[in-house]
Amino acid sequence: MTTPPPHIEIDGVPATDPGLLAVLMTGFGHFTAMQVRDGRVKGLGLHLARLDRSTRELFGRELDGGRVRALIAGALGTAGVRDGSVRVYVYPDVRVAVTVAAPAPDGPGAPQRLTTVEYWRPAPHIKHLGGFGQSYHREAAGRAGYDEAVLTSPYGEIAEGAITNIAFWDGTSVVWPSAPCLEGITMALLAPRLGSVRRPVTLAGLSGYRAAFVTNSRSIAPVTSIDEVAFAVDEELMERVYAAHDSVEWDEL
Repeated sequence: MTTPPPHIEIDGVPATDPGLLAVLMTGFGHFTAMQVRDGRVKGLGLHLARLDRSTRELFGRELDGGRVRALIAGALGTAGVRDGSVRVYVYPDVRVAVTVAAPAPDGPGAPQRLTTVEYWRPAPHIKHLGGFGQSYHREAAGRAGYDEAVLTSPYGEIAEGAITNIAFWDGTSVVWPSAPCLEGITMALLAPRLGSVRRPVTLAGLSGYRAAFVTNSRSIAPVTSIDEVAFAVDEELMERVYAAHDSVEWDEL
């Protein structure tokens, strides 16, 4: 149990629930992010399984999927919307917070220029809070004129983007790096539909790939370069990827 401090203020205004804020301020927990359209979600079962699995690992308790669905539906109802970018956060004592923001633009994402950084996330299989390292590198990439940072090992093995998964096209197969990473829901939905494979991908081997793309809950976008290595936008590949994602059924909350 998190013991709340006796007094908390935010911008000079006393907090109305110090106990809840103390839980949120621990920085320890996990979350999932999803796009909701007309009260429906793609891969809802995967989101619920992720939340339950991580709750069991971090807190030793299960998280009922019915409760999560009700909380999301309730938050959408309170916000008065049927579409949105929704996040579900789980904190100590299995406190669950749901946020609703404007939906991400529908359709293909803009082409991305990426740069590499030597960094792997701790406990990468969990979509955990406290991602200072990846946020730091992504912000630095943005200031340098890039769209995203690609996380690599000291030996040049690629794992993932700071907030994305990355895949490569070798002319025959869609290849996802096999290094430890967070398996995003969009990646999990696409991989079996694209007949893709997982294997080591290195910086030294990038020139052997014809194309690349990144995925997350907000978009799927082609990659035009990683550092000095340029990639053509393979329109046929991207149409196949978009079609695979479009084929995923929507699940009712």
